[in-house]
This record gives sequence, C-alpha cells and structure tokens, in this order.
Amino acid sequence: MTRIAYVVSSASEITLADGSPHPTGYFAEEAVKPYDRFVAAGFDVAVVTPDGRPPTADPYGLRWYFHYPDEDKDYLDSVVRTFANDPDDIRFTLHQNTELGLAAVRRIAAILQVGGLDAAAAHAAVSRAAKTAWREDRPLVDVVSSDDFSPAVDRAEAQAAVDAQRQDSEALAAERHHRLQSIEGFQHPLDLSSLSDEQLAEFDAVFAPGGHGPMVDLADNPDVSRLLTMLQGRQAPIVALCHGPALLLSAPERPDGQWLFDGYRMTCFTDEEEDQTEPGRLGLPWYVDTALKNAGAVFDDGPTAWASHVVVDRNLITGQNPGSTEAVADAVIRALAGTTAKAA
Repeated sequence: MTRIAYVVSSASEITLADGSPHPTGYFAEEAVKPYDRFVAAGFDVAVVTPDGRPPTADPYGLRWYFHYPDEDKDYLDSVVRTFANDPDDIRFTLHQNTELGLAAVRRIAAILQVGGLDAAAAHAAVSRAAKTAWREDRPLVDVVSSDDFSPAVDRAEAQAAVDAQRQDSEALAAERHHRLQSIEGFQHPLDLSSLSDEQLAEFDAVFAPGGHGPMVDLADNPDVSRLLTMLQGRQAPIVALCHGPALLLSAPERPDGQWLFDGYRMTCFTDEEEDQTEPGRLGLPWYVDTALKNAGAVFDDGPTAWASHVVVDRNLITGQNPGSTEAVADAVIRALAGTTAKAA
C-alpha cells in the first residue's frame, strides 16, 4: 500500500518580529481535506510531527471565512469571474472576500429567484452587485438593498442571508475541527525524530499542510532534511501547501553546493497574501515566499492573490494558499497513481 508521511507542525506558538508570542498551528481545511482524500484513494496516511507531540489547529485557520460551504464558494467564484476577467484590472483582497458579505451571493440570488427572476437573470444581478461592492468597498447588503439596485432586496432579508451564510461557515469550521480531533494520527502522531532511516524509506511521498506552524519547526529541522533527502533520491512526490513549503528550507545542499531544490519551480503563500493576514499585519519574523526565492526557488505564483494555484515540477508539488487545497490533493493522487502504475 502506498504510504504517505503526512508531516504536520506541532508548534502552537510563533514568535513575531517584535518578540511577542502568537498562537499558531496547522490550518484545519488544509489538513483535513487532503487527509480524507488520500485515505479514500486507498493510501496509508501516517501523521508525523517533528517531536511526536499532537499538532494544534491554528485558531486563525478556524475562523468562519476560511470555511465557506462548497456551494457558496463555487457560486462566489462564478460571480467574481464575470468581472475579474483581467488580473491586472482587479485586486481581490482578504478584506473584500470576508468583510463585505460576498460569500452570500448565492443566497441573495435565491431571494431574487423567489421574487420572479430566472437563474441566469439572478446570477447577472448579483454579479453586478458584487462588482459594485468590490469596487466601492461596500457591504453587499448595502448594495442589494439600495434604490440603485434593481430589483432591490429587502434589507432585513438580505442581512438574514448574509448571517445564515456566516453561521453555516462557522458550523463547517467546527465540523472540520471535530473531524481532525477524531483522527487517531492527529492525537497520537509518529515522532519524526525517532524514525530510523529504514523507517523513513518506507514512505512513498511526503505531504505538508500549511498554517504558520511549519515556519516554526519544519523550516530548519535535521529530521525533515533526512526525509527529504531520502525521497528526493528516489524522485518520490514531495508535496507542500500554503506555508507547508517552509519544510523545503530544511533540505540540504547537493554535492555541487546548491540547495537540493535549486532551480525548481514552486509556489507557496505569497508575501502579498501574508500582508493581509492577522499574523502578517502584526509582523512575522520572515516570509516563506522570500525565503524560498533566496534559497534558489524559481517562484511561480498565481495571477491573483487567494486564487487556487498549483505548481508541479518533476516530483515537487506545491500549492499557493488555502484555496489550492483540493487541487493539490488531486495532483498528489494523480502522481501516486502514476507511480504505482510504473511500479506494476
């Protein structure tokens, strides 16, 4: 059975640039979605932390706006695409995506359909409203309930839709956290520091989810270095998501004196995205994006912040942000399926 080393940070605090501690850990969505997909694909997924301590879910990653239900997220994406045709003409920030109520566009469209619009007309109407909210930095409720919007939606009804969407996101965040707490490996992970080289050789791939935790205990870790060296020697899949690529900084130099991944195309959570997060605004000691570039990465970020973006270069698979979670998991499954087929 294909065996994946699911390397998760066990850090629960990160020291900010001013020396103060800040809660951290792994991002729940980035941890649970790939784990469940890999298990469903028939892989043996072994949760591993640097010191064998159970990992901690980052409280920031459990906030409601990182957990839109799929139907809300997909509908919002379809709406944004109607006016974000050129990345040079739009900059969609975390603030706009979370504080303006835009995730409720599907539910506002449903109200319009009850009022008599067909699905296409309702989609067109909420697309116009979302563009106005984005351009003018106004809450969606204000836009759709104004006299300028036709057909106007009752303000109380629109606010109820926004509130319901948030409640469903909060429930989904709690559900994902509960799911992670129910996984045996997250409660009793393997201790990477205690694994022999022979045990490390049993892994067919490594996957590291994000959250700011990897910056604390995966970026300069001799045991991570051992694992990466062994897998790279076999050109086995090495996969990291969001802040997870920090573990690549533990890789040693090649015989020619260059970093093990020098010249590889890769991505991670970008400096632009980081500056919009709570820890980024408070001041982080370093940025993963910049550190990878300095190490020798050929950095490949997506055309816009927060959009799904996955980079595959040889055996290295990296994803840019939380929105890339599912695409990264799918890329891993394809890569391991191909590896299994070659072995057969």
